[in-house]
Amino acid sequence: MACATGLALVVASAGAPALAADAAPPAPAARVPAAVPAPAAVSAPAPVLTSTGLVQMPDGRLLAPAFARIVNRGELVVAVLGVDQPPFFEQHDGELVGLDIDLAKELAHKLNVKVRFNRDAKTFDGVVGLLAKGQADLAVSKLSRTLPRTEIISFSEPYLRLNRALLLNRVKFAQLAHGRPVPEVIRAYDGTLGVVEKSSYAEYALSNFPHAKLMSYPTWEAVLKALNDGDITAAFRDEFEVKRVLKSDPTASLRLRVVTLKDLEDTLAVAVNITEPALLAFVNQFLADRAKRLDVAAVLQAPSY
Repeated sequence: MACATGLALVVASAGAPALAADAAPPAPAARVPAAVPAPAAVSAPAPVLTSTGLVQMPDGRLLAPAFARIVNRGELVVAVLGVDQPPFFEQHDGELVGLDIDLAKELAHKLNVKVRFNRDAKTFDGVVGLLAKGQADLAVSKLSRTLPRTEIISFSEPYLRLNRALLLNRVKFAQLAHGRPVPEVIRAYDGTLGVVEKSSYAEYALSNFPHAKLMSYPTWEAVLKALNDGDITAAFRDEFEVKRVLKSDPTASLRLRVVTLKDLEDTLAVAVNITEPALLAFVNQFLADRAKRLDVAAVLQAPSY
């Protein structure tokens, strides 16, 4: 039916817009191009274990497993006693410094990695334990080479050789000696003997002075206090620590006496995990090539803070 205006009308279905009968069809919707997927991230090739037991690194180098671990980590982890032992290691102005620290940093430099120090151990035997449990790559911590320790870790060649020594309370020792010569008394020493607990000297004392009455103390400072107080007759440690007492306090020679045991040596060395001979060989070669040599005179002159 025509309307008054003469325009034709189209009835639209519900909800759809009405279109004039002579209207042009709608233009097709523009096609949105599909998103191009981002290229997958390319991961670095993993190290490959060769048939010879070496590890081939992504850059093509062949390394023993211990070195591969250290290089992948980017740092050499070194165990150091948590109690300062100047001039070997001590905190100064928020930084760990000392002879052993210099040695550890040089080793890390040779490996082209950073160094991190693990100071969780509070005794020397505790340092050995950190290494044996795999919580460090090396231990550089004024560690003496002892037979029981070699059951669980390996030692390098010594980087310092010291003699073992006694520090005697003059009055107490005179009472014990009853006029006998010092060498005679020392050979069959049966007096009180102070040592630092869980140290190499606690072990040495058992074999060097089997008849002594052994007294263990938590620190060297505690041993010295007992010696000065007359609670013990002698203290047992390396010649550096013993001589350092008299160097730091010249008046101490009035009440204390040093006896150096020339036939008994104490060798300090770098400790390595017992299962890593390649790392041990590396440390030994490093020490052989190192220009800096240490002896007791050099250590006594080293700065401490």
